[in-house]
Amino acid sequence: MRGQFSVKSDVFSFGVLVLEIVSGKKNTDFYQSNHADDLLSFAWKKWTEQTVMEFLDPTLRSSCSRNEVNRCIHIGLLCVQENPSDRPSMATIALMLNSYSVTMSIPQQPASFLRGRSPNSLNWGLDSDQSTTAQLTSSSIPWSVNEVSITEVCPR
Repeated sequence: MRGQFSVKSDVFSFGVLVLEIVSGKKNTDFYQSNHADDLLSFAWKKWTEQTVMEFLDPTLRSSCSRNEVNRCIHIGLLCVQENPSDRPSMATIALMLNSYSVTMSIPQQPASFLRGRSPNSLNWGLDSDQSTTAQLTSSSIPWSVNEVSITEVCPR
């Protein structure tokens, strides 16, 4: 967002990518869906309900282990946590992917832009100083009646 990238926004993007691969769905496939507001919310719902196999792409269900699916979703959810400082580093993620002896923390609720939050409170992967800047500048973002953002095209 706003062209400001950080290590934590890269981790967030990686987490979204992991969840998209595991589910076989794009994050945008959930728009006006009866499952959840977005892919992250759906993954979180299945994680908290302990029904992660329902999140898995149906074509993969017969050929993979429940432990591996659970592990991938766990890592994906750690990457997309609401608070950027709670997200692991890419080095830690690589270690988690390569070693079963690493103890992974319990993920917190993922960041989401469709949970009825105001545009000022979004911090999609930004560090705290960048988040403050985004909050100050996002107050002028126009919103539609149904609280969906309006895209403004700004060429570089």
